[in-house]
Amino acid sequence: MWQYLVKIIVSAVILVAVAELAKRSSLWGAALASLPLLSILAFIWLYVDTGDIQRVAALSQGIFWLVLPSLVLFIALPLLLRNGMSFWLSLTISCMLTAGAYLAMLKLLAMLGIRIQ
Repeated sequence: MWQYLVKIIVSAVILVAVAELAKRSSLWGAALASLPLLSILAFIWLYVDTGDIQRVAALSQGIFWLVLPSLVLFIALPLLLRNGMSFWLSLTISCMLTAGAYLAMLKLLAMLGIRIQ
């Protein structure tokens, strides 16, 4: 039980740090958010919980392939906002476009014989 509490606290601290830092400087907030801290934490938690390096390797490979379509969010959101669309609508559309990009990537990977477990 204590491991879940540690996971929640560490993850929350990082999230709050990014949000607070972004209030002061979008550059430094973006720099902290762009670090693969959550991925590193996920690797650590998975390894500590299972001791299975193959699962860690599979998670790392899956993250690699799925980072690419996630970039759609970071392209679409500022374009929509800068073109006068409201925040919530821009965020919704960006998330929908990103979901579509994920589906397209999964289909492409399947066509190439690459399977994310």
